[in-house]
Amino acid sequence: MFHPMDQFIVKPLFGAGPVHWYTPTNAMMWMMVSVLAIILLLVIGTRGRAVVPSRIQSVAELAYGFIHKMVEDVAGKDGLKFFPYIFTLFLFIVFSNFLGLLPKAFTPTAHIAVTAVLAMLVFLTVTIVGFVKNGAGFLGLFWVSSAPLALRPVLALIEVISYFVRPVSHSIRLAGNMMAGHAVIKVFAAFAPLILMSGIGIAVTPLSIVAITAMYGLEILVAFIQAYVFTILTCVYLKDALHPHH
Repeated sequence: MFHPMDQFIVKPLFGAGPVHWYTPTNAMMWMMVSVLAIILLLVIGTRGRAVVPSRIQSVAELAYGFIHKMVEDVAGKDGLKFFPYIFTLFLFIVFSNFLGLLPKAFTPTAHIAVTAVLAMLVFLTVTIVGFVKNGAGFLGLFWVSSAPLALRPVLALIEVISYFVRPVSHSIRLAGNMMAGHAVIKVFAAFAPLILMSGIGIAVTPLSIVAITAMYGLEILVAFIQAYVFTILTCVYLKDALHPHH
């Protein structure tokens, strides 16, 4: 029997039975592995702070500079105070995505339960920041003053709906892309054993291996792109909170 979605089942690490909120699971383990990998990169890998950096230190510095420039370019200099939070989000997502490509690994970011929490934290953060910094002026985000007066109430309603849909689209985009890619790879992998079952497998099996290789390469690209998209959207939302007027 072939079940391509079985790879996304959250299972207890020890024994069997129901999963409770306190149960150690495979999802929890791989999230901890991601955090450990981040610590190894940023703490252990850069402890020497060499003038001529090692390869690991170079990767850490490139990641730091890449996200720092993104935050400054999109959210402005005011947004740099939130750089540690955004940098942490990016690293957690990108490491979870890439580690999930290892054989027998589990991808936490393929679960809406994980991405929804990340998206809701972003949503609550930018909303609180918007009201704390601008007060009632934050509501100007929903009032399109450049539009004709008769259209402004309609546009305001659309803006309000789109604002509250943000965490939904923010979370589903990441989880959906990661789940879809892994499922497609598993589907192609199901065709590989056909060479042992019938003559048609002689043609199908090589094609499935080529397809798996191509999809795996695409998933490596998607793993980075989805982390980038989640991060840059966070910067865009932060910009709206810091500068809400159209």
